[in-house]
Amino acid sequence: MSVLHRVYLSLGANLGDRQGNILQALQYVQARTTIIKVSSFYETEPVGYLDQPRFLNIACELETELSPQELLHLLKWIEKRMGRRESFRNAPRPIDMDIIFYDDLVLESPELAIPHPRMHDRAFVLVPLAEIAPDLLHPVLNVTVAELLKRVGREGVERVERSLKLRLEHDVQQARPAVSISLSRVGVTNLRRIIQIEDGARGTLFYATLDLFADLNPAQAGVHMSRFSDVLETLVEEISLEASPDIESLAERLARQVARSQRAARSEVHIRAQYPMMKVTPVTGKSVEELYTLIGIAASDGERTRRLVGVEVDGITACPCAQDMVRSYSRELLLEEGFSEEEAGRILDVLPIASHNQRGRGTLLIGSEQRVRAENLVHIVEASMSSETYELLKRPDEFFLVNKAHRNPRFVEDVVREMLRNVVEVYPDLPDGAFVLAKQENLESIHQHNAFAERYGTLGEIRREILGGEYRLRHTTLEEWLEG
Repeated sequence: MSVLHRVYLSLGANLGDRQGNILQALQYVQARTTIIKVSSFYETEPVGYLDQPRFLNIACELETELSPQELLHLLKWIEKRMGRRESFRNAPRPIDMDIIFYDDLVLESPELAIPHPRMHDRAFVLVPLAEIAPDLLHPVLNVTVAELLKRVGREGVERVERSLKLRLEHDVQQARPAVSISLSRVGVTNLRRIIQIEDGARGTLFYATLDLFADLNPAQAGVHMSRFSDVLETLVEEISLEASPDIESLAERLARQVARSQRAARSEVHIRAQYPMMKVTPVTGKSVEELYTLIGIAASDGERTRRLVGVEVDGITACPCAQDMVRSYSRELLLEEGFSEEEAGRILDVLPIASHNQRGRGTLLIGSEQRVRAENLVHIVEASMSSETYELLKRPDEFFLVNKAHRNPRFVEDVVREMLRNVVEVYPDLPDGAFVLAKQENLESIHQHNAFAERYGTLGEIRREILGGEYRLRHTTLEEWLEG
């Protein structure tokens, strides 16, 4: 007859749906064990590596026939199954599972130590453990869990309510609303997740925010908000373990799932992720890592999908108007000093002319079935401003950028037009049906307001204006293009 062993585990998570991850891990662990008790959920500050999200922690009591080594193998399998990867110690993770006690066993081996060697000074372990087993005796220290907790204290550990699964008599979302009118977009915004995008032969993790929407018919009161998260959690393992080829492909996958799960005629997904690129400073040749915002947008009816890729980039613009005024004033000073008109003109053509400048933020989106690399769009946006920027600059680099910007003054409108011209000339192979949106916002240095310009439309519309001089009063909007 098999012997049942009494085991206590500590579980924690700080990536993805933390509570969902812990509950999923408990479900997996029951494949070879029987759970007796589970503590409340407790939110705790990270230990060791502090620059990461807060953890959700629990403790559980279980019975199992497995040996300590077999149980450890099961827990490691669950962690890997749920997307945990090898990383540095105390790194963020979707799930973490530790054996705290195993009967009264005291074990020391290269792969496993029981009792857990650091449990007695960790509040995030002791607080939930004391809830379900306060009188449990530490076989080495000969002290109860409650007494260990009294020594450590509860600081930094906060109990949180567990979500309740209710048996509902009515599906309120499916009821008929008081006002029968359809809604264009209903959903959730600012969902934060770690996503994985291919970077050469490897996958790279990025912090991203996601907005998920579905249309709502006039006979339905509301969408199922939980299903938006369900879509993400269904794909979270794939996102963690298998990199998407690009951000727009991930948006497309999510859009299809949202449309199907909500039984919607149309869905829409927006993703924004911080993306690092290596650049070399213009004079000193220093390698620096710059962060850019990648944008992926997709709309789907569950079968057909349209998608866009884009970037948001910072740069410098120098004001042409102020520069022209400074040039005129400088000419008057030169003439007053006895220089001729010709001499004054030659001097002003040689010297850089002062102006006020500002940081500008440019956005460029391209929608097409043909793949467009986001990294290339970064360079198009930077080339359309007076100058690019760098996080780290030596003095020769700084002079180069200031001089470049003032020899290349541009209004906010100029930047948008330059972006559009660059797209037309760089991508002659893109079809006329592709979509382009270019916008620029300048954070003005001498005004309280910002300056803004934008142009959108199909590439065919933009080409006919730039190459053929055809002035179009109406431009295809992003919403129209996504709807097909």
